[in-house]
Amino acid sequence: MSFPDAIKSAFSQYATFSGRARRSEFWFWYLFVVLVFLVEGVLLGIAGNATLDPATRTYGAAFYVVSGLMSLTGLAFVLPTLAVMVRRLHDQDKSGFFWFMTFIPLAGPIIMLVFYVTAGTVGPNRFGADPRGLQATPAAPYGAPVPPPAV
Repeated sequence: MSFPDAIKSAFSQYATFSGRARRSEFWFWYLFVVLVFLVEGVLLGIAGNATLDPATRTYGAAFYVVSGLMSLTGLAFVLPTLAVMVRRLHDQDKSGFFWFMTFIPLAGPIIMLVFYVTAGTVGPNRFGADPRGLQATPAAPYGAPVPPPAV
């Protein structure tokens, strides 16, 4: 999935907590959010520096406009970010409630990072079809010869 496709997918499934999300969709969405806040942070710094009155130590209107924009952007990104996180867990056949492990001090974010970078289950699982369109190949019975891979 490409960067623009991941953004479109996240916004088209704004508050959809069902289904599955590929790793590329999750990480491209995360990159998009980081880039948006990076740009807004730079704008906030510029507005703050340009409008700061040294005598009174107060900021001008531009600083508060950009601050408000950052707050609104953060609110707008909460639901799609949670939805992509839950769908990413679903891709590994894990319940969305695993997301609450994030709140475990120190270990929680590390565990969640491992979940987010781990490949999803191949083929359909209880949360839907494989978003990559792959199907699981049936395992050969014990002792049966394994055919060579197709070239």
